[in-house]
Amino acid sequence: MGEMQGKTVEIEVTNVAHGGVAVARHEGRVIFVSDAIPGERVLARITEDSKKSFWRAETLSVITASEHRRPHVWAAASIDRAPEDRAGGAEFGHIDIGHQRELKRQVLADSLSRMAGVRTEATVEALPGADNGTGWRTRVRLQVAEDGTPGPYAARSHRVIPVTDLPLATPALAAIAPLDEKFPGSAHVDIVVPSVGNPFVLASGTANADRGHTDRGRAHRIMERVGEREFRLDARGFWQVHQHAAETLTRAVQDAVDESLFDPRASNLDLYGGVGLLAAAVGDRFGNHVRITTVESDSLATDHAAENLVEWTGAAAVTARVEQFLRGLGATAGAHERDSLRRGTVILDPPRSGAGKEVVAELVALGPAQIVYVACDPVALARDVALFAAGGYELGGLRAFDLFPNTHHVEAVATLTRA
Repeated sequence: MGEMQGKTVEIEVTNVAHGGVAVARHEGRVIFVSDAIPGERVLARITEDSKKSFWRAETLSVITASEHRRPHVWAAASIDRAPEDRAGGAEFGHIDIGHQRELKRQVLADSLSRMAGVRTEATVEALPGADNGTGWRTRVRLQVAEDGTPGPYAARSHRVIPVTDLPLATPALAAIAPLDEKFPGSAHVDIVVPSVGNPFVLASGTANADRGHTDRGRAHRIMERVGEREFRLDARGFWQVHQHAAETLTRAVQDAVDESLFDPRASNLDLYGGVGLLAAAVGDRFGNHVRITTVESDSLATDHAAENLVEWTGAAAVTARVEQFLRGLGATAGAHERDSLRRGTVILDPPRSGAGKEVVAELVALGPAQIVYVACDPVALARDVALFAAGGYELGGLRAFDLFPNTHHVEAVATLTRA
């Protein structure tokens, strides 16, 4: 612990950083500060001063407020509370919704400019829903304290905060959230409200200390409807959280594929494919003769993907880690298959950490005609766009979507083609 930790400083907040924090300076030192807005002057407490390049701080009170500040949409996360008692998960809830999208646009544009040398004019598009960005979550995970109390973690900690409401949740989810119940012995509680059928409240087992993970629990099969299409999946399996996200991304991916470069009979790939949502999006646009292989490491999701994609005779679902699958293709593909892969389209929807160096290198070596990259982290996207550029691919179209209102997260859909 350094000599500044725990000290209070008065600072001018100058701009936004990735991760839901703002940037200030104090005596030449960069400070990442939570619960502040660029343009404000705040009183903040230093929480971390061990790094030479920057410190971290939390806002205690606002001296000069931004015109974009509003009462927090979630009282449990309000600046009126002590920082350690503020619920996490709505870190932009004190900012007008339009300005939230502008800050997310700035982070995306800055990341691509700084890391990939790319300028973008993409704005962050709103999804249908409440004007204040509430009422959209169809899935919520509540952590469980030692005494069995459920709630979100406090921001940047593993301390459970009891709450009386969940304003980001859909009304149907909020109505069944067991906020006043106890779950002794459980690690967390998942509340899932699918678009078809009954909702679920699923308490997990305790964390497995030896293996470092929580028991997934028994599978519960649910159904989600996107437009006219239905998808089967496990209640705890991955699905987009915003009630309009799956439909929004389906259309965005369909629009992002350049029809002039798409060959339905080539070796098209859907990587990190989950239960086949985006593979189905491609199939629905280009017809039931499309050849596409979806790759996912979760075997339960892959089983569901095979079922969800059954109407496309050329569709296949493979259980594998993406980097291993691509490595295998690179090692075993003959001349005919390599040509088919080179004519192919790749849908890439990696986790928050992005595709990364190895996956990008394998894709560049295969040389597909186009890559549609669905990204939930702007910094990871920018890093990967730079890696693709070094391999001869350039960024064409880019759109961004506010899939997570009142948080700092933003989704982007990018198209990359051979330069």
